[in-house]
Amino acid sequence: MDLAARYGDWALIAGGSEGVGESLARQLAAAGMNLVLLARKPGPLEALAADIRQATGREVRTASVDLSRPDALAQARKLTDDVAIGVLVFMAGAGHRVEDFHAVPLDEWMTTVGCNVHGQTAFAHHYGEAMKRRGKGAIMLVGSMAGLAGSAKLAVYSAAKAYSATLAEALWYELKPHGVDVLALTLSATKTPAMARMGLDMDHPDFPAADPDDVAAEALAHLADGPVWYASGNAGRAAYVRGLPRRDAVTEMSQGTASISHKD
Repeated sequence: MDLAARYGDWALIAGGSEGVGESLARQLAAAGMNLVLLARKPGPLEALAADIRQATGREVRTASVDLSRPDALAQARKLTDDVAIGVLVFMAGAGHRVEDFHAVPLDEWMTTVGCNVHGQTAFAHHYGEAMKRRGKGAIMLVGSMAGLAGSAKLAVYSAAKAYSATLAEALWYELKPHGVDVLALTLSATKTPAMARMGLDMDHPDFPAADPDDVAAEALAHLADGPVWYASGNAGRAAYVRGLPRRDAVTEMSQGTASISHKD
């Protein structure tokens, strides 16, 4: 699929400095799209932008933005109001703790909610509305298998990812008649710095971690195949969990989280 021809010349990646976000940025630029990249850490963000400019000659705009804050969209719009964003990828997840719900200060959990719920809603509303008016575009909300059912030690993260997937499903149906593709990209274990920071085992024999470049290529290949795409061959696993009685599904997910976490 010719992404630039189908969607336009500009892509916005919220959370685009490392991991799958970095891979998506490189692959979108190689496909002929200019980029707006947002991330919290300016150093890795600027290094990636410079590398992409040199490798592809595409225009890359960047801003250091905390995507969990209420002003994140306003900060993004400073870079995008003069261009038509054809592809929106909301990659940031703000899930950095595998811990009991009450062992984490409330403000840390609210950061997760701010990013995954408030942030995704605001960005999808603003950029999706513009795409709807133009009659073309694509929105990719990046979620997690953790959102299939509530998981102990990932209570807020799993809830937020369930919200993300449900939002994408609804928008897929609403925006499809207007030429806008919407995809809930659901990741499993992936070899990213964010997952490593969460303390997850990237070499677990039962949950092998995928390569970010492979996940990004798969995501772009299936951008028009919404509402949900389970990356790395996990559709069967997802169907199994979703088909369980809820008590069993929660037990399955909680035991899986405990298994891949480095915590006892």
